[in-house]
Amino acid sequence: MFTSFHFLYFLLNLCVVKPQENTVSKAQIACETDTIHQLYDECSLAGKVKFEAFKESLEGFQKFHPAKPIITIVDFSLPSSVERLFVIDISQKKLLISSLVAHGQKSGENIACSFSNKMESHQSSLGFYMVGSPIKSPKHGDALLLEGLQKGVNDNARRREIIIHGAAYVSQSFIHQFGRLGRSYGCPAVPNELIPQVVPVLANGSLLYIHA
Repeated sequence: MFTSFHFLYFLLNLCVVKPQENTVSKAQIACETDTIHQLYDECSLAGKVKFEAFKESLEGFQKFHPAKPIITIVDFSLPSSVERLFVIDISQKKLLISSLVAHGQKSGENIACSFSNKMESHQSSLGFYMVGSPIKSPKHGDALLLEGLQKGVNDNARRREIIIHGAAYVSQSFIHQFGRLGRSYGCPAVPNELIPQVVPVLANGSLLYIHA
């Protein structure tokens, strides 16, 4: 059965032609960009998600082939005082969730400027992750495992115990008091009340892209 999920791959490969002499034509690039713009518009992302972050997330989607047609974009080029986590259902062409999300305490104050894959860095790591199974964290409760997919960029995520979890410091009340969110040890922490919603949507095979 040709589902809307398969249709995404069809759309993203419409313009793919075999390059001659390792060159890519301007027409091919323009066609691919137009196709992504169309999907961006159909998902109603303008004014919410930066096009460049969306485009890069789709490149990862094509490369890593997640089991679910769900992409979560965390845009750390934005300050922590605004919503910068976006869950997009590509097959339904719909933005499902828009939320606050914290970065690592040593990545920066209101804006994340420094990133690391090192143990005990307490910084966020960029790039693509596969969202794994739900877990029960002793400290944070319900959470989601993350598997870093890029060597040297985020492949220490499991060893660093980087997970998606809820936190009281990810809230509008914290922003009102301190002018920014609280910060994690590198985890993309979300509001506590969002966890019951995101766990079933993201678990077991969706893609996370952390952009900056």
